[in-house]
Amino acid sequence: MSSSRSEGCTLTGALSITTAVRDTITIIHGPRGCAHHNFSLFHTVAMDRGRTAPRIFSTMITEKDVVFGGEEALEQAIRRAVRLKPEVIFVLTSCVADTIGDDAAIVCREAWPVPVMYIPTSGFLGGGFHNGERNALLSLATIAQPEERAGREPAGVTLVGEKNLEYEVDQNYSEIVRLLSLLGEDVRLRFVRDIGARDIGLLGSGSLNVLRETGLSPVGEALEERYGTPFIPSFPLGLDGTLAFLEEVAGVSGNPVETALEREKSRQRVLVDEFKDIRGKPVRLEGMPEPGERDAVNELVDRFDLTLDERGIRLPLPSPFPAGTSGVRHVLHRWRARIRA
Repeated sequence: MSSSRSEGCTLTGALSITTAVRDTITIIHGPRGCAHHNFSLFHTVAMDRGRTAPRIFSTMITEKDVVFGGEEALEQAIRRAVRLKPEVIFVLTSCVADTIGDDAAIVCREAWPVPVMYIPTSGFLGGGFHNGERNALLSLATIAQPEERAGREPAGVTLVGEKNLEYEVDQNYSEIVRLLSLLGEDVRLRFVRDIGARDIGLLGSGSLNVLRETGLSPVGEALEERYGTPFIPSFPLGLDGTLAFLEEVAGVSGNPVETALEREKSRQRVLVDEFKDIRGKPVRLEGMPEPGERDAVNELVDRFDLTLDERGIRLPLPSPFPAGTSGVRHVLHRWRARIRA
């Protein structure tokens, strides 16, 4: 398993979700170091992509708070955030705050003039980045109430758990939009990426949820139980995986799939022919694919008759593997560049 993807701070995982909601403020209840590290990361990512830096506050608890408790510091931070009139305030806890026993949940339940949502994110008991993502998604899901969906016909697709720190997140989104359009479907909500707090109210109004990866299955199951919305456990990976994805979506929507499959198979035939010059090359694959990505990697090795050889050309495995047929094209471009170098 790739340590770069599966390890890391629970707090950072949750921040990757909460900071993707506009008109909100996220408060980190912990020492200033936790906030500085994460703010630097998210500020850099935002600036690199031409986006506005997220609003992240810190309670900046000190040694005194460690001894006497930091709940008063949290109250002061919430008051500062309230003055900026956000739609929602998210409160994330650090390992230090939970270790000293601060009851952040009680502080958040006080009668604040704006909604204040507590999300447990201390990872000192063994949690990691993915736990933070899941905790944040499950907490945000409570903003939309099931009864609001009563009597409404579900429509559109909801994407769940896009990786906001992923370099190719928007390219993957475009590929999913393209594939869904082959079946006459569209994306109604990105849960959560570049949406306003009020947009979360649309959650549960779609006919299908598509999860970014299988590790988010607990979120998909919780949303299905809460709203009755079926889910597909992962973005499509690889050529065969893309065709299977179209069939899965059609199975839920009831739309005919034959034309979509033929169009995508034709696109894939052109793609394979375009990269026929790499066929049969001796290669050495670098990196360890996640379990859900291995089939897509093995498929390319077989499709292009690549010979696995420790002395072969080093080919990097993408982490994560990009979505759909377009994602395969991206991988093959990188591989061909290495082969020709």
